[in-house]
Amino acid sequence: MTTIAYGAVTEPSESAKNKVESLQVVLETNKGDIVLMLAPEEAPVTVNNFIEYVESGFYNGLVFHRVINDFMIQGGGFTPDMSQRATRAPIKNESLLNQRLANSRGSIAMARTQIVDSATSQFFINLKDNEFLNGKPYKAGYAVFGHVVKGMDVVDSIAGVKTGYRGPHGDVPVDSVIINKAYVVKEGKKPAKAEPKAS
Repeated sequence: MTTIAYGAVTEPSESAKNKVESLQVVLETNKGDIVLMLAPEEAPVTVNNFIEYVESGFYNGLVFHRVINDFMIQGGGFTPDMSQRATRAPIKNESLLNQRLANSRGSIAMARTQIVDSATSQFFINLKDNEFLNGKPYKAGYAVFGHVVKGMDVVDSIAGVKTGYRGPHGDVPVDSVIINKAYVVKEGKKPAKAEPKAS
C-alpha cells in the first residue's frame, strides 16, 4: 500500500484553470454509468483538481472501496486488490468558504482525513441529506463540488451491495464495484439530460 505524505496544499495549475467550462464527468462503472454535473463557480479548486485526475486517467480501474447504505459510497483511491494509488499533493478545503453547496442526496464531495486540507483524489456520493458533513463558520466540513444528474439508480444499486472487511478496511464491497473509465464530457458532445431532483 502506498503511503501518502501530505505536503504543501496545491493550487490549480494553469492548464486546469482552462477546463472549468467542462462541467460534466461520466463515471462508467460495472454497475452502470453515473453522470456528474460539477460546480466550478462554487468550488473552483476542487473541480479543477477532480478534472485533472479524471483527464490523467487516474480513476480508471479504481473501485468504490467504502459503501455504507443510507449514508454514502466512496471511491477514487484504491484498486480492486485494495492497493492505494499514489496521489498528488492535497488541496484546500473549500467547505470553509461560505459553502453554498450542501452534502445533500446525490451530491459529490471530497473525502479527507481529520486534517482539514488533506483531500486528494478520493470522493464520495451522498445517499441522503448528510447535513452534519457541511462546513460551518467554526468547523470545516466536506467540500461538495457537484451532483449526480443521471445514474442515481446506479448509485443506489451500489449502495445495496454486500460489504465486508478486506484486511484493515471495512465496508468494502465483496464483489468489486469498478470505475472502468472516467471522462469529461467534451464540447460538442450532447450533455446528459438532468433527471428530476432526487428526493
